[in-house]
Amino acid sequence: MSVVDQGDDARTASAPGPGHRRGRRGRIAAVVSVLGELLITTGVLLGLFVVYSLWWTNVLANREAERDSAEVRENWAQDGPGGAAEDRTYDAGEGVGFLHVPSMGGEVLIKKGTDTDELNKGVAGYYTEPVKAVPPWKGEGNFSLAAHRDGHGAKFHDIHRMEKGDPVVVETEDTWYVYKVYEILPKTSKYNVEVLAGVPEVSGRDEPGRYITLTTCTPILTSDYRYIVWGELVRTEKVDAERTPPAEIR
Repeated sequence: MSVVDQGDDARTASAPGPGHRRGRRGRIAAVVSVLGELLITTGVLLGLFVVYSLWWTNVLANREAERDSAEVRENWAQDGPGGAAEDRTYDAGEGVGFLHVPSMGGEVLIKKGTDTDELNKGVAGYYTEPVKAVPPWKGEGNFSLAAHRDGHGAKFHDIHRMEKGDPVVVETEDTWYVYKVYEILPKTSKYNVEVLAGVPEVSGRDEPGRYITLTTCTPILTSDYRYIVWGELVRTEKVDAERTPPAEIR
């Protein structure tokens, strides 16, 4: 009578063989491969989005700003000596002049309004709300401006390079308005409208004057807070036939 060792047979039947283990490792490898490809694809898409946001939008905005700037200067040339009347009103989207800030580089077309669609055109817009800006040709008040810091021209990208005493020049059809930076606020709430006040007391001024305020987002690549620079008018110069810039921006 033979005796069968059932315990050994059970262990033999239930133990996975080499082929089973290889199959399991193959499935895991396939899953890892798919996940890797998805991560790579996601990384590529994110990279393309960054390129679009920080480079291509700059290209498009600068092209539009250059075209609009050329149109403004052409219109000024057609107006001839004397330029526009001091009480002239401007429609939204119409260029009113140019901002020159040597520490930020280049010139920036100024238009009316700070809506995103307007600022996306690679310009600096002057506020119409929540506090209405007072253009320099209107006399005392605060000429408050906003521009993008990243993407869409990024005209205020280097605002952090500005220092007290730096010149800020606004060029209009017939006048150069020369300001000097007197105060900087590197970070404040985006809801802080006091920085736009006609007399910006938060900047340390308490008397009516002719001020300019530059505002943009901070930190870079975010819109959580606002970076503020204040300047005060120190003089004006009439534009000559050659449009000779004031000494501060030559």
